[in-house]
Amino acid sequence: MNKKLGLLGSMLTSILLLAGCDWVVFDPNGPVAKTQSDTIIFSMLMLAGVMVVVYVLYIFILVKYRASKAPKDYVPPHIQGSHTLEIIWTAIPIIIVSILGYVTVVSTFEVESKPKGYEDQEPLVIYASSSNWKWHFSYPEQDIETVNYVNIPTDRVVEFRLYSYGPITSFWIPQLGGQKYAMSDMVTKLNFVADNEMSMMGRNSNFSGQGTAHMEFEALSMSNEEFDEWVEQVQANEPELTEKKFDELLDTAYVGRQSYSSTHLEFSPPPEGHNHGAKEAPSNEDPDQENQFDKESENHGNH
Repeated sequence: MNKKLGLLGSMLTSILLLAGCDWVVFDPNGPVAKTQSDTIIFSMLMLAGVMVVVYVLYIFILVKYRASKAPKDYVPPHIQGSHTLEIIWTAIPIIIVSILGYVTVVSTFEVESKPKGYEDQEPLVIYASSSNWKWHFSYPEQDIETVNYVNIPTDRVVEFRLYSYGPITSFWIPQLGGQKYAMSDMVTKLNFVADNEMSMMGRNSNFSGQGTAHMEFEALSMSNEEFDEWVEQVQANEPELTEKKFDELLDTAYVGRQSYSSTHLEFSPPPEGHNHGAKEAPSNEDPDQENQFDKESENHGNH
């Protein structure tokens, strides 16, 4: 009996580990993550309720209609189908799916907008770009940049603008909110607010190659005063980020935490305003335009 219980426990543990469950999503640090956490918990309770009803009915049917010692010539009574029961067991799934769909749609629109209570606040814009295998965080308002770590103030909307210098990655800070993809030819956006000062772990949640496991970073939420002091320290003590140094960063696979007193946005701007699919191919009637297009495409591919 003990061996069976141990085997069952091992199986359940393995299932949880293989599922990749990250329990920090249930420890939200902000309204966006709280909305998503509540939605997940509500969905789990709904599904648990369905499972309880199904198992109770299953046990009831097994007991009520179990095999008995009836004579061989016994013929069970004919039972006519019930329209009422058919309507009930058809309507219940429709109601469940409708409730879950409504909650999901409402919560999705809510997390895609500025959090409630912060609608009139000007967000802190941070460009988060990925490259193999690191994250670059550019602060255009503060004119600083960090690599593999990001600091944000509490009680202020932070708008992450995401893009990639390589394959598609997924930017995710579980305690602030859900993930969103970063792509090479367009910018996607996430709006977060941190309620409390704490150290959080961010990551690339999309498998994008051999160095995916190294694409973790610290997201540190701090008071507005501490954030301003940190910005001043970076501006005063860290070197400027030159185009040559940035190209070296892109070509280097693994680097540690770094800080710079300028950003790469001026000489390597994000693909904002670009249509998905980038540029159209030029007409063959204009060879000069075609050559120019080839040069631009080659330069873009080098990055």
